[in-house]
Amino acid sequence: MALEISCPSCGEGDEVVGSATDSGIQLRCGQCGTRWMRDAEPTCSECGGTDLQTVPLAIVEKSRGTQLSIMGTRPIDLCSVCDQETLRHYHDHRPSPLMPTDLPTVGEEQMNG
Repeated sequence: MALEISCPSCGEGDEVVGSATDSGIQLRCGQCGTRWMRDAEPTCSECGGTDLQTVPLAIVEKSRGTQLSIMGTRPIDLCSVCDQETLRHYHDHRPSPLMPTDLPTVGEEQMNG
């Protein structure tokens, strides 16, 4: 699971921006304008635990045909309790990054029609 940051007022997650201040990171929702301070230590949204591991998640793009290319990575925080299987898979295949669950592939109906 990635660290999900969403607005405490409206629930927006995509239009949240942050800026560093002397006391931490202040977040602002681009949807409703709410401002709040980000917790210094990220927590698991499932269990509330703080035993998180940061691992790279692949950013993939469809190059040509059905070929996928890894364009880069972004860090995600996984919970040692809730994401045990995903972490085990990552550590078994290091240094390869985790692949995203949704891939930009062509659907079967497009290939056959």
